[in-house]
Amino acid sequence: MTTLLALAALAAWPLAASSHDQHAHHSFAAGEPGNPKKPARTIQVEMSEMAYAPSQIQVKRGEQIRFVIRNVGKEEHEFLLATTDENLKHAEEMKKNPQMEHDEPNGVRLAPAKSAEIVWKFTKAGTFEYSCLIPGHRDGGMIGQIVVK
Repeated sequence: MTTLLALAALAAWPLAASSHDQHAHHSFAAGEPGNPKKPARTIQVEMSEMAYAPSQIQVKRGEQIRFVIRNVGKEEHEFLLATTDENLKHAEEMKKNPQMEHDEPNGVRLAPAKSAEIVWKFTKAGTFEYSCLIPGHRDGGMIGQIVVK
């Protein structure tokens, strides 16, 4: 009987996963989650209606950054760090499920007056972006750029 219960639980496990897990990333084009116990340069990013400040950031390959992200706007906003292609694909999924919650280490969704931190190590050179994938926000210009040299 115990074996049958265990098999039933294993069979049901994929069904219990949230819709967000269907597009969870195991590797990230923009680098990897950083180690909060190691030194990092702090960059503050403010999100407001259809804008980020700063909208452009330069980092060195191998550098670890502690992003302190604050929503200073009147609406919910997101900061999702990825390639443009990844964010465009994710944006299409967000149109189907606009209240999707993010639990990935490269992104955060914040209510007005809230803040969060993301520690990220940029292991690859290139141009990446952070954008708000709440429907209408990216299209409204809520995109920032990170150049890793």
